[in-house]
Amino acid sequence: MSLYSKIIGTGSYLPPRRVTNHDLAAQLAEKGIETSDEWIVSRSGISARHFAEAGVQSSDLAMEAAKRALDAAGLQPDDIDLIILATSTPDFLGGFPSTACVVQRKLGITNGCAAFDVQAVCSGFVYAVSIADNFIKSGANKKVLVIGAEVFSRILNFDDRGTCVLFGDGAGAVVLSASTEPGILATKLHADGRHADILCVPGKPSGGALEGSAFLVMDGQAVFKLAVSVLEKVAHEALEAAGMESAQIDWLVPHQANIRIMQSTARKLHLPLEKMVVTVDQHGNTSAASIPLALDQAVRDGRIKPGHNVMMEGVGGGFTWGAVLAKM
Repeated sequence: MSLYSKIIGTGSYLPPRRVTNHDLAAQLAEKGIETSDEWIVSRSGISARHFAEAGVQSSDLAMEAAKRALDAAGLQPDDIDLIILATSTPDFLGGFPSTACVVQRKLGITNGCAAFDVQAVCSGFVYAVSIADNFIKSGANKKVLVIGAEVFSRILNFDDRGTCVLFGDGAGAVVLSASTEPGILATKLHADGRHADILCVPGKPSGGALEGSAFLVMDGQAVFKLAVSVLEKVAHEALEAAGMESAQIDWLVPHQANIRIMQSTARKLHLPLEKMVVTVDQHGNTSAASIPLALDQAVRDGRIKPGHNVMMEGVGGGFTWGAVLAKM
């Protein structure tokens, strides 16, 4: 009998503070930086985003999303036997202890299950699901909690209108369970370190101090060009691996980075835009949290139903990209 992994619960959480483009434009105007709602929407499709309050960390957002995913799955925290958390904004400098371990503690999980972080920036959730899928199919685990959580507002340079208007904070989670029914149909992951400089945080810890900048820097045009190219290809790779065609996709849940990239990908897959889940307008780019946030919203509002085929795909700094094709 074949063993599969299947998504049995989704959850998400946004910090309460909602920041509109008008709010951000007013804040930047005080610094002498000009922007507007029209300028931001026309370039990104973003109208608002959520920012965490001071003292709120990625693990806090992750814990809330995880609780909701566990509730949806009908599980208790100690039913989980592996935690994988994707983030580029871990609770601690250097990434240890891992934010996954912090979440394990905050959820009250005391069964000694493994927990670790994954760093693939905006592709992190796709990477984490692929890893979880392989752990389950190997027989090593039965119930895996996969989380994407970010507080990107902490690494934004609010003197750079080209990047500070694009990102937001949030967390999303899924529970993957061992199943005799097909769930995760195919995953494909890629990276190309030659493009590491087009999206990065170049600062480094050195002797207890920061060497370089702790702010995100991005070559927007280079990222756009590469993203449009690789997203179509990796989606077709996942479809081919599953023996399916794009017409069999019920929903496209792409990384919520830029509406133009998302629409371009849908068109290249010959999917009507009505089949694409869009949250970038209200969430901004929440990096590793964006796909599970969008997935949970579409599950909870009834668009994504059991049996639907869902294509999830993302690109991120590294440069990384990947896709997960799942039957819900």
